[in-house]
Amino acid sequence: MAIDAGAYAIGLVSEMPSGPGVISEKMIAGIAKTVPSHIKTFLLTSLVTAKEIIDQYQRVLTTTIQLVDSIETDDYKILRSELPGVELVQVIHVLDENSIKEAVQAAEYVDAVLLDSGNPNLSTKQLGGTGKIHNWELSRQIAVELDIPVFLAGGLNPNNVSDAIEKVRPFGVDICSGVRTDGSLDKVKLDDFAKQIISLQNS
Repeated sequence: MAIDAGAYAIGLVSEMPSGPGVISEKMIAGIAKTVPSHIKTFLLTSLVTAKEIIDQYQRVLTTTIQLVDSIETDDYKILRSELPGVELVQVIHVLDENSIKEAVQAAEYVDAVLLDSGNPNLSTKQLGGTGKIHNWELSRQIAVELDIPVFLAGGLNPNNVSDAIEKVRPFGVDICSGVRTDGSLDKVKLDDFAKQIISLQNS
């Protein structure tokens, strides 16, 4: 459904402390094998050490790894060395002004940054899929500051995606809960979301 709606990439969610959309590594690997070559496949991982991330990646073989939690600088370097053909996307949970600094620091080591509304500081970490928007003004500042692609996530839906794009000017948008009904992808919502983006591109 996502590909038919015009998706640039498919996010495949591995084990998380919270949030919707989690599927098994076996299913992630199976989807990654069947997706057309022009569509990117993102492994969403909550693991935080290079060894664990590499081991997981080798079980699923996606085109991209989306790091939903923060990792150490040395781990970025190991990932680059061990997985040279794999793109890295770092999620920044936009909480306050410190998020700008975090994004700038991470941008030195990754191919793209994704701005989301989670909170890794809670006792049960929220690492995505919250369905909540964050401060788009901060996201706009980050998008302007960085020289790499910036994706926007967090509470997006067919009703607000046009406004979000106009305010933040991201490279792309990422959606999960905003196109789900009772936990499952909703084709009507997904198609409506895509139509809003296409309409904005054509205006």
